[in-house]
Amino acid sequence: MHRIVSSVLSIFIVTLFLVPAYAASISGVVKYEGAVPKFKEIKMDADPLCLEKHKESVFPQTLILGEGDTMANVFVYVKGGLANKPYTAPTDPVVLGQQGCMYDPHVFGVMVGQPLKILNPDGTLHNVHAMSKVNPEFNLAMPKFRTEAIKVFDKPEFMFAFKCDVHPWMVAWASVMSHPYFAVTKIDGKFTIDNLPPGTYEIEAWHEKLGIKTSSVTVADTQMQTVDFTFSKPSSEK
Repeated sequence: MHRIVSSVLSIFIVTLFLVPAYAASISGVVKYEGAVPKFKEIKMDADPLCLEKHKESVFPQTLILGEGDTMANVFVYVKGGLANKPYTAPTDPVVLGQQGCMYDPHVFGVMVGQPLKILNPDGTLHNVHAMSKVNPEFNLAMPKFRTEAIKVFDKPEFMFAFKCDVHPWMVAWASVMSHPYFAVTKIDGKFTIDNLPPGTYEIEAWHEKLGIKTSSVTVADTQMQTVDFTFSKPSSEK
């Protein structure tokens, strides 16, 4: 009996060490350079329930900058270099809120098969319009009594808009990913993509108005590499 237990334990230990434990990561900071455009204040007077939730003026989330002109709402992901294999989607949902008649987050990623939980805490009518092309487009009415809905996307699809047909200033951007190697920057502009196997990857940073930036990065096992991106206003608009 002791020999059997020892053999099973030995097989378990060998198997454990044979399973790849990837620890490489890529991180960086996204910044903006140049003149900062001015955006018009969003007028919510048409819906008093939206208006009463804001004590200060509200502006579009198109370009959100932090200290040192770091950029929020930039989607950074591995575009090329990954092995062609299936990845298991998390069972925990990505949450899309509609607090104060604004989408939160403004930019997000969800994996194929992962639940998207849409919340409506506002006590007013929202109309969640996913303008997808590869996945079926949907137009979901969420009256004040419907505070939660779940949607799942079956196919990868890069960057499409969510809009509210009731409140036209409400816009969010979503990407349905086939793998988990993506991140969205917060106001500090930082991103980290963890648990990468060793390899050379094409990293792309996407912004809804300023386009894309790409970089090639090579990581060894357990290595942490840094790549930064800088966006600027196109010269034609300066």
